[in-house]
Amino acid sequence: MSMWAYAVLTALRDNEARSQASLADAIGADRTRIIAVLDDLQERKLINRQPDPSDRRSNLLSLTPAGRKTVTAVQKAIQDNENRILAGVSSADRGAFLRVLEYLAHLDDSQIAPRD
Repeated sequence: MSMWAYAVLTALRDNEARSQASLADAIGADRTRIIAVLDDLQERKLINRQPDPSDRRSNLLSLTPAGRKTVTAVQKAIQDNENRILAGVSSADRGAFLRVLEYLAHLDDSQIAPRD
């Protein structure tokens, strides 16, 4: 499963009935980039696209039961793999590593852009 497909599934799990535009904003993706991802997920019957009753130009997205099952299975596989990779790392070091990753993940563009 691609990173973008996983991001879509987890975002929809956390907040059902998103518009394609709000989903793209939530996962930090270009709106045009996710169209192919959504097409693939819909073809695989992992998401539903329904017309937005308040805006006919927009679709609302939601997970299917198969989509919920898939995101749960993928998260378990990710957790199992992380546990395997980090098995030799103490829990204190693992905690420090995760705190650093969390810090880095929340830096904004101005903090990571090259400086003149």
